Amino acid sequence: MLLLLVLLLLVGGFLFWVNSKIRHIDALGDYEGRPAATPGQDWLLVGSDSREGLTRAERAKLRTGQAKGRRTDTIMLMHISENGAPVLVSLPRDSYVPIPGRGRNKLNAAYAFGGPKLLARTVEGATGIRLDHYMEIGFDGFVKVVDAAGGVRLCPEKAIKDDKAGLDVGAGCQQFEGPTALGYVRARSFDPKGDLGRVERQQEFLGALMGKAASPGVLLNPFRLVPFTGAALDAIAVDQDSGLIDLARFGLAMRSIAGDKGVTTTVPVSDPDFRPGGVGSTVRWNREEALRLFELLKTDQPVPKPELPSG
Repeated sequence: MLLLLVLLLLVGGFLFWVNSKIRHIDALGDYEGRPAATPGQDWLLVGSDSREGLTRAERAKLRTGQAKGRRTDTIMLMHISENGAPVLVSLPRDSYVPIPGRGRNKLNAAYAFGGPKLLARTVEGATGIRLDHYMEIGFDGFVKVVDAAGGVRLCPEKAIKDDKAGLDVGAGCQQFEGPTALGYVRARSFDPKGDLGRVERQQEFLGALMGKAASPGVLLNPFRLVPFTGAALDAIAVDQDSGLIDLARFGLAMRSIAGDKGVTTTVPVSDPDFRPGGVGSTVRWNREEALRLFELLKTDQPVPKPELPSG
């Protein structure tokens, strides 16, 4: 009985600590014409390239450059179904979409123009899906989360050298520490698929990280679990309404994705190098197929897994 009481106190203390560390930002808001609420829960996941908080030495180590302002290297939509598998949809940052009050531009420009709120509103307008929650992580937080997990195992098919991202790795499965993992998900200048190739590596990384986080080596080891949880909570910022239960539900959904019990896909694309003029190379969605995907999410219907390339 005493042991049970001690365990309950430890668990209660851990949950109180976790709840106290959740950091909130103003990311979602109502506006005229906002999509209506739909079944399930929809998250917007954003990887920001903000250099805020990084010292000159850290910027040099991570090869982030000196760019000012904020942009987004990663934009994903997570749908947590009420009665089915979770779905993670990558939205290429160079997607050519209408931005409220700014005309048509690359999707990540919405974040540069107006931060999380304008990006969220832009995604809602482009997809027709009302977002329930928002989560953001920056460069420094990304590296600390990976290192707190003990690194991740990734398997590039070919050797990669990308000076802009500070990446130089061989082919084959290997352990990636924080700075190298950051370069892996940021790199694109070496890749003939550009932004779409980067999206594929981001999906691979996220699955590897969540698989590592859900492994017994982390979950059952308090000396690994507590630092990892602390690093994760220090790294992320969520919308004002997200709480402990929401994050727990999100974590379970990501665990399903990592365990191949969910669906990971990318918004259908018709032209990966669309040049409308004035904004450089953009990614043009296949609007008909994209709307079909978003309709499945809005109505909480199953989304088929993408077909693997033959050969």
